[in-house]
Amino acid sequence: MVHQVLYRALVSTKWLAESIRSGSLGPNLRVLDASWYSPGTRQARKEYQERHVPGASFFDIEECRDTASPYEMMLPSEAHFGDYVGKLGISNDTHVVVYDGDDLGSFYAPRVWWMFRVFGHRTVSVLNGGFRNWLKEGHPVTSEPSRPEPAVFKATLDRSLLKTYEQVLENLQSKRFQLVDSRAQGRYLGTEPEPDIVGLDSGHIRGSVNMPFMNFLTKDGFEKSPEELRAIFQDKKVDLSQPLIATCRKGVTACHIALAAYLCGKPDVAVYDGSWSEWFRRAPPETRVSQGKSGKA
Repeated sequence: MVHQVLYRALVSTKWLAESIRSGSLGPNLRVLDASWYSPGTRQARKEYQERHVPGASFFDIEECRDTASPYEMMLPSEAHFGDYVGKLGISNDTHVVVYDGDDLGSFYAPRVWWMFRVFGHRTVSVLNGGFRNWLKEGHPVTSEPSRPEPAVFKATLDRSLLKTYEQVLENLQSKRFQLVDSRAQGRYLGTEPEPDIVGLDSGHIRGSVNMPFMNFLTKDGFEKSPEELRAIFQDKKVDLSQPLIATCRKGVTACHIALAAYLCGKPDVAVYDGSWSEWFRRAPPETRVSQGKSGKA
């Protein structure tokens, strides 16, 4: 395991509220609302416009991705990411705090946390408990739009935190990395369908271990303690001293695995960005495992 001083991956609602109250928001501290919801359910941008953490900007993951890719939610280019976050007033010296409004407490925020890290930015944190607990605790909200002064952000892709289809395919032979899938058990096994999509059967990559990301969160929406998180990894026989690749459906909840491992002192978990969305469409049939009707995904 890499031993280094790790930047705090979580900040508390109390800490953020005090930072806002003391006037710390600005070029050195920016807050992002990274909410996203399935089409036809909640409207993330509309909810942001109605109420958000004071000073927060809306991070639209639909705008900050590779829209030319046939797969879901793939990373944008370095230039695209740097330009996008620069317009939100974020420079390479900014501490970024990310939250979302999901009922679980956190859903998309770890993805944006990982995006900053994969583009070379280390001073980024997730708001522990999310907007759900910000509201529950009675912290201030506003409908006032945030208009930060644009900044210059130089993005530098850290390839050690990112895995491609070819690398995961090679890993099936070399087994250099443990492969962990963060989806709900039914989708991993292939006994429940993938939601909100046509033509994508459920199932998993051969050899992957299932660790549903919801297990990392308490019922109140907070991240579990490092001791509890370590026990979850141990229970699944995932060795945090060894290399690890996280996967899911589209590279979003996989970032919860990266965050949980980071909180246990392991900052080097790589995410397979294409995840099942790409694997199902590209990989040899014998590498796709499903307990569904056909037996193979």
